[in-house]
Amino acid sequence: MKQFVVRLCQRLRISEGEFAIVFTNDRGIRHLNLLFRNWDRATDVLSFPGEPKPKGPNFENNYLGDIIISVETAQRQAFDRHHSLETELRVLIVHGLLHLLGYDHETDQGQMRRRELKLQRELL
Repeated sequence: MKQFVVRLCQRLRISEGEFAIVFTNDRGIRHLNLLFRNWDRATDVLSFPGEPKPKGPNFENNYLGDIIISVETAQRQAFDRHHSLETELRVLIVHGLLHLLGYDHETDQGQMRRRELKLQRELL
């Protein structure tokens, strides 16, 4: 998985170490979804953009944020989509990272989905 993330970062021209990926279960992601989005249900992936840091000579301003993935939901989706858990995790990482980069499929005109599909074709 690390090699995939490195290739994805290279493709998106971001350096390593600028975001975290946390794998959890449905219970954990449901709690976060309720706490931060007021939705009381499990989901596959959540993205939490990093807080802007002050700029200056003593500060680095490169932390994109956190991607949280429910492995349980990913496993069900992998089964439904007839591919491996590893492939589904990669799909969710792409999705989550694009959100950290500012893409929003709920408000754009399909830009995020097009970028996702292109990255999937190139990297999966």
